[in-house]
Amino acid sequence: FALLSTQLSMQDPSNPVDNDQMIAQMASFSTVDGIGKLNDEISNLNTVMTSSQALQASGLVGQKVLVPSGTAYLSADEPSIRGVISTSAPINAIKVSVQDATGQVVRTFTVDGSEGGNIDVDWDGMDNNGNAVAAGQYTIKANGVVDGKSEDLYVSTYGHVSSVSLNSSSGAVLNVRGIGGVALSDVLAVSEG
Repeated sequence: FALLSTQLSMQDPSNPVDNDQMIAQMASFSTVDGIGKLNDEISNLNTVMTSSQALQASGLVGQKVLVPSGTAYLSADEPSIRGVISTSAPINAIKVSVQDATGQVVRTFTVDGSEGGNIDVDWDGMDNNGNAVAAGQYTIKANGVVDGKSEDLYVSTYGHVSSVSLNSSSGAVLNVRGIGGVALSDVLAVSEG
């Protein structure tokens, strides 16, 4: 409005500004001011949403979450690994292999996939000889015959949420023990700790 009042004080009295032009300029000033206020409100809303997401995510500390990764962490506190194998069709016998961090296969077994869909898998932390394996990261891989062809199947595993971090670009990030950061939006399911 300071610009508008300056313009009015400087106009030629013998040739005043047209009323329509004056109204159009006032509307433009009002629009610019409204856009500035809207940007401020959106910034405030974004801050509130991020805080809300962080509060929701903090409730997951101590819980187990299903993440889209076949890798999980085995420890004395968590001596087994649970996961889900996703199949597009029923498979009578799904071959499961568990690999250590170096890629060495430590255990193989089969799971019944005759119902298709999401099949629960549970590894007890034992190798093929029945001995408990060392703590660390392990990867579960699954394979089955679909339409006469061997196919690698998608595996998700449960991991223990140890803490939550806030990331300015992706929001709340869950720190999953032995795995690292997982975006809250990538969590597929939540289970009791």
